[in-house]
This record gives sequence, C-alpha cells and structure tokens, in this order.
Amino acid sequence: MIATEQLTKRYGEHAAVEALDLDVRPAEIYGFLGPNGAGKTTTIHMLLNLVRPTAGRVCLFGEPVGPGSFAYRRQIGVVAEEPVEISRMTGWEVVRAFARLCGVKQPEPRMEELFHALDLWDAREALAHDYSRGMRQKLSLIRALVHEPKLLILDEPVSGLDPRGIRQVREIVSAYQQRGGTVFISSHILSEIERTADRIGIMHQGRLLIEDTLAGIRQRIGRGRTLAIELASIPDSLVSRLAGEPGVMEVAVAESAPWLELLLDGQHDARAAISRIITEAGGVILGMESEEMSLEEAFVTITTQNVTRLAGAQ
Repeated sequence: MIATEQLTKRYGEHAAVEALDLDVRPAEIYGFLGPNGAGKTTTIHMLLNLVRPTAGRVCLFGEPVGPGSFAYRRQIGVVAEEPVEISRMTGWEVVRAFARLCGVKQPEPRMEELFHALDLWDAREALAHDYSRGMRQKLSLIRALVHEPKLLILDEPVSGLDPRGIRQVREIVSAYQQRGGTVFISSHILSEIERTADRIGIMHQGRLLIEDTLAGIRQRIGRGRTLAIELASIPDSLVSRLAGEPGVMEVAVAESAPWLELLLDGQHDARAAISRIITEAGGVILGMESEEMSLEEAFVTITTQNVTRLAGAQ
C-alpha cells in the first residue's frame, strides 16, 4: 500500500528525512514512531505529495507518485495533527461536501453511522469552527472515513481526546481494518500503538532505525521479558545456576529479598527451566510475575542506542 525507496528530503544542509525505505502492507495497522523532529510529519507530507522529495520516490497502491499526481487522494483518508476548521458550515455540511468531492453520491447513511459512533450526532448542525478541539479531531476522522478509502493516514489522531474518545477512535480504526483497510498511524501515545499496530517503524534523526512487529523488536533488542520470583529463601549457588541458563541475560537479588529479578532475552521461554532449576536447588517458589518489554521501553532503548552510537562515531 505504501512503499518508499531511498526517500530523502533536505532543507539546505539539514536532512529531515534520509534514505527512507518503508513497506506498509495491505490491511495492516502500521505504527510510525519517533521523537519530535524525527521526520515523521515530513514523511507524511511527501506521501501526500504536499512536499516533493529531494531524492528517492513514493509508491502508493503500487504506483509511483510524481508531480501533479492527485487522483489517488480519493483513495486516502487523512487526519492531520492539528485539525482546523475555518468554514461557516456545520459539521454535517463539512462532511457531506467532502464526500461529494470524492464522488460519493449518497453519503448520508455512512455519515449517520460515523456521527453516532463518535458522539457527534447531537452536534451535527452546530458550526464546525465552534467545535472544541476534541470534536474537531472526531470530525476530521469522520471526513477521512466517509468515502471508504483504501488507506487511512493518521497523524496524532487521538490528540486532545478524553479516554472515551480514544476508545471510540480505536474501535472505529479496528473496524476499518477488519473491512480490509490499511492504516498508517503516527502517534506519541505509545500505549495505543502497542495495543493496535501490527508492525512498527521507529524514526530517529530522519532515518528509519527499525521496522518490525513488537515481538520482533523485542527479539532484535535482545530483551523480551522480565521475571520476578518470590522464594521462601534463596539457596546457595542458585543465582549462578540461573545465570548460566540459555535465555537468561541477568539475575539479581531484589532489595525486597527473597525475590529474584531475571532479565530474559525474548527468544526463549525459559520459565519451565527456571522453575526446574529452583526446585532442584531446594528452593520453594511462592510467586512468579512475568512482564514483557513494553513498546515505550523498546522505543527508549532503540533511540538511546542510536544516540550513543552516533556520539561514539564523532
């Protein structure tokens, strides 16, 4: 659905995006992450042909996007980071006018469905520019979906929304994917990306550092799970025996002993072997808590490692 080849955008000596190769597959939710200034918005602008690249190319739906390419936009729905509505139309009129521009002859049934789903039905006849920021965000999503696009590009789609609104957006995006739609989503709310994305790309300083599933990212970092084990007591030599087990990267005695804290590599499920070693050493397990590496931890690890690598190269 989206493919970029060595996509680059420079402003003078500054590379906003450098040699970017993206691969967004049909019917997946792709999370596009990166710290501020990483090049995410510039990339989105190039995908939409709002900014021309310095080098490389963009392909959408298998076709290259060049100067003057605009017809493909009818197959895309877009939610901008800061939705602005300056017209004197009502929310309902804004969406209906956009639907007709996209060639939808009878958009009203779909509009009614979306206005209800996002709790804007009672405000549909109010002027759109009087909507709150969260309401404008929802209206932007309705407008992006009303023409049943093949691809949905979302830039911070839940910014300004309360928890109920975030859940509504999540449910609508999930339903859209289940009908075969593809979603490219950039967001700072990593918990939402972790919850919904099939694959993730992480940008830093204009470059794509990694592109994989969250499970794949955990494996490539070499850290997938932490394991906290409460014991009746810690037998002698148990720590060294556990440290030698394949898949166990670190073993530490917690301050609240007799707890052990283990860091696992994510490539092996070593819990059964760990339980066996403890039992053979005469230990008694009172409790075991397992937690996988979160997307936030992975994000911080990857970007920090890159900063450290760049600093070492200077």
